Amino acid sequence: MKIHKIDHVGIIVNDLSAAKEFFIDFGLDVLGEAEVDGKWAERIIGLTNVKSTIVMLGMPDGQAALELVKFHTPSDIGIQQSFANHIAFAVEDIESIVAKLKKKGTEVFFDIQNYGNAYKLCFVHGPEGIVLELAEKIKN
Repeated sequence: MKIHKIDHVGIIVNDLSAAKEFFIDFGLDVLGEAEVDGKWAERIIGLTNVKSTIVMLGMPDGQAALELVKFHTPSDIGIQQSFANHIAFAVEDIESIVAKLKKKGTEVFFDIQNYGNAYKLCFVHGPEGIVLELAEKIKN
């Protein structure tokens, strides 16, 4: 059981292009952009009728990333913020970490899921309602 690093921090934005431009000017690099929707997105994110656009921006040293999320649906910002503002940790042995958190009474609101046979993901509520995403890279 090991936490390797903060992988990324995800935040919701209303004006994705302006936020992207700001962080590029600030010195981050675009790692990728994607449209996110469909049943798998609903299952991973834990919301229904999800349609969003994400931009991943990397730090110059490659140590962490910033995920900008623009929701097209659902439109209720309260629902969006219940999930999308989060801190993602790269971990090892996600099952042990989740078991330990559950034993301590931590709310696991989205059990471990396989994301594209690339990662095992789980979402939990930390203190003050902070959403933590746990991500373990699946070794092929």
